[in-house]
Amino acid sequence: MDPKMDSGMICKYYSVDEAIENGAAPIPLSFDGTVDVQCTIDIMDHLLSCEATWHKGHSLAQTVFSCIYLLRPDRTSSHALLHSYCSVIRATCKAVIAVVSDARTHEEEDLFIMAYGLPLSGDGDEKCLSMLNAVEETICRQLRACKSSLPKSRAPEAAEPFQSNFDLEEDYCRALLCRLRFRKHFYHVLTCMRRPQGRGLELARKHIASCLLELDLIRNSSTFLSNNSFGMNKDGLEDMTTASGRQPLGFDSSLNCRLSAPTPPRAIKLLSWKKAVDYFVKLLHDLDNICSYSLDPLLEGVFRFVVQFQKTQPDLVARSLLQFLLVQDGKLYGRDPLYAVITKAAGLPESAKNHENQKNQYIVQLGQLVINLLKVLCTNSAWQRRKLGKILQDWRVIYMQMEMAFKRDFSEILSISNGENAWMKIFQHILIWVEEQTYWISTRFLVLGFELELYSPSQYCMVYWYLSVVLIKLVEKIHLRALMSNETGKRKGKKKGASSKDIGKDFRIPPAVSFLQCQICLAEGLLMMLAALRNEHIIVQSPSPFNSEYERFFQHFELLQKACIPDNITFDSYEQSTRLARISNLVTYNCFKDAQKIAKEVKSSFSNDPEKLAELRRIELVAEHNSVALNLIHKVGALDPSLKISFEFNHHPYFGTALVKRS
Repeated sequence: MDPKMDSGMICKYYSVDEAIENGAAPIPLSFDGTVDVQCTIDIMDHLLSCEATWHKGHSLAQTVFSCIYLLRPDRTSSHALLHSYCSVIRATCKAVIAVVSDARTHEEEDLFIMAYGLPLSGDGDEKCLSMLNAVEETICRQLRACKSSLPKSRAPEAAEPFQSNFDLEEDYCRALLCRLRFRKHFYHVLTCMRRPQGRGLELARKHIASCLLELDLIRNSSTFLSNNSFGMNKDGLEDMTTASGRQPLGFDSSLNCRLSAPTPPRAIKLLSWKKAVDYFVKLLHDLDNICSYSLDPLLEGVFRFVVQFQKTQPDLVARSLLQFLLVQDGKLYGRDPLYAVITKAAGLPESAKNHENQKNQYIVQLGQLVINLLKVLCTNSAWQRRKLGKILQDWRVIYMQMEMAFKRDFSEILSISNGENAWMKIFQHILIWVEEQTYWISTRFLVLGFELELYSPSQYCMVYWYLSVVLIKLVEKIHLRALMSNETGKRKGKKKGASSKDIGKDFRIPPAVSFLQCQICLAEGLLMMLAALRNEHIIVQSPSPFNSEYERFFQHFELLQKACIPDNITFDSYEQSTRLARISNLVTYNCFKDAQKIAKEVKSSFSNDPEKLAELRRIELVAEHNSVALNLIHKVGALDPSLKISFEFNHHPYFGTALVKRS
């Protein structure tokens, strides 16, 4: 009897049959041809809003399948237009559920794949495209006939007009065609993107382009439909779920509350028709981004693409299709074995990927961890951060197990054969790569905290401190891996008498290391700046009544501390690092200027990488602004108690920019 508990349970009809008997879903929709076409278009538009709302995480039963025509597939068979449209809607829902279910990303939106026994497959739905094509051809013939100057001069093969007003026939035909064609191309997009090994991506891009074209036509048809509608509600037109502004026939969102017991009894606010169109435009752009991906065989490139893709905040369907592309049959893209991918990422030569020890238990476990990491990176930001924190321990454990095995086997190296000695070198390369990935995951974990706004300004100092420590470790491992790869490559071209000193003489610092050094300088500059402002009481931090600074440190970095990332890093080491920070010292040793200098030097190495260049420009902006702010604070900070300092993320998503104002 509580209104909150009863939400969504108030039903106008208690069964589909009762709704049909009371005329809620008539067939035909009207005996007036014009009204029948208008009502059909309204149903199409409302279903688009329902579908977008479902994609956003609401129940299928109370969104798309609130349409009574979908619940009784046999009833629409006499109405070819509506029947073909309903068939392709059911087929599309089935395809989307299969994608999300296979990718197993639905844990974050548990309701998404629950079908509640709804009729997802009607008789003849497997022929939905052929039915849609037949109806489309009929409308095309009618449209060609409409282009004649007079009704009597229609082509003999033209179909009967859809409605009685000849002046409106052409516009109604166009409105119907763009809606039918969008459904056809969108279904093709889903089926092409699910082809194994990315074989359908090029064709999917063509259908995506067609979908976007049809959506533009759908949007443009709204003016005609709203001007020629009857019973239009002009108030609140922006919130309407149809282009015409009318309420559609044949829908009851509360009907399935009683038909399907597991359906959560809650009221659902559908997305408006305009927002639904905007949603599908964004979805298609995200899918086009996936289809344009070059299937990079290097894991570093894969991780980078996924992280960059996540910046667009894609929804569940796009993320599921991305995961399906990346991981198929336990292989990268369904074609590259994980051992070959790992050896390539570790900087080993091509010959290493066919080594007989690829079935080693640690290598098999590592391959599974890589697959899990790819899947985690395809989830939404909140779920991703939570999972990254948990899998850190798995990566740390596999590293420790491999390290112990390496030390155990290395002690017997004098008595082993050359083949086994080669395996030890492979093992050593992979060991360094595993540690590098562990620190990369840690960096991603910390950075996502800024995106999710999990850190308060009083905690920025400790976060930047931890981030700088992890980045330093990451740079060490990347540098070490590059050095080992360089030695492996050079030894093949050197004589037996050449020393390792000669081999490493020409080695240059990799651009990736210099790039990370920019970020390290920026993080160190921010942490020391924040610590100095706190120590000199320019920023006054009131003590929290709920927890101490030590407790906040543990709460934010508990998962990193449990995985010992990095080793011997504690709250005491953080306090010792920041206790003596002063503004005067920071002006003398300006980390922000170092970041600017390195960024300028390394730009030429990324001339063909627009993403890295954009990141370097952002780093330069933050460094420049913070350097100016630091000098200003040094000059007037102690003399002007009205000086107020805050940090905003207007130039970079996780490196703050200091704003200095007088109150």
